[in-house]
Amino acid sequence: MIGVHFSNKNSCYATPADIFGQLNAEFGFTLDVCADPENTKCDRFFTEEQDGLIQKWDGVCWMNPPYGKQIRKWMEKAYRSALEGATIVCLIPSRTDSHWWHDIAMKGEIRFIRGRIRFCGSSSSAPFPSAIVIFRGKEKP
Repeated sequence: MIGVHFSNKNSCYATPADIFGQLNAEFGFTLDVCADPENTKCDRFFTEEQDGLIQKWDGVCWMNPPYGKQIRKWMEKAYRSALEGATIVCLIPSRTDSHWWHDIAMKGEIRFIRGRIRFCGSSSSAPFPSAIVIFRGKEKP
């Protein structure tokens, strides 16, 4: 049963509208850094083909990254982009026992989500807890 917590069968989970709506009202997102035309939350977005990891992130960014092994790269990019001035709000699995969580996520503001969320298109709630991590852009001197 524990294998489901680490399953990579589908690493892309579409953001629930209620979670995005609340955060968008607070932050006013201008860029969805990893999306596709069917699930994007912003007018401006990067697709898998465009590879958001090699693009410049600016403004106020929404990030619901792929949840597989590559999540560390997405979190590193989010943190670096904040240091360059962008604000990035991340919907991620709450994997507090992982190295990437301690090395990167804990540098941001963490908001734990109560209960398990149901991603769009899923017939049941996620088999893992989730969190919002916010990296606020730092103004350049």
